[in-house]
Amino acid sequence: MPLADVLQSIKSEIKELAITELPELGDDAVLIDVRETEEFNAGALPGALHLSRGTLEFKLSNMPEITPDTPVYLYCRSGNRSAYAARSLQELGYKNVTSLSGGYVAWSAAHPSTLA
Repeated sequence: MPLADVLQSIKSEIKELAITELPELGDDAVLIDVRETEEFNAGALPGALHLSRGTLEFKLSNMPEITPDTPVYLYCRSGNRSAYAARSLQELGYKNVTSLSGGYVAWSAAHPSTLA
């Protein structure tokens, strides 16, 4: 199956929201940047926790404050890695996971005045 078809299938199984529609996050919610360290260091959404896609599941399992019921919002550069991450977390039992489509690219285009 072509990669584009796999991604489309994954996106049909997860909750997805345009990053430009990200609501004000409550104290119980967590925003996670799944990009690589270099990408995160170059710029990130305010308040984002950095857990790269390659370590997400392992690090999250050692963070008891983030429970399967915690609202989790995931983003990457464009929304593809966050979609894969969302599906993975759902498979681990996380019930309130949202992938933010458009990713950092869309967010930074919509918020140019907040970039350093």
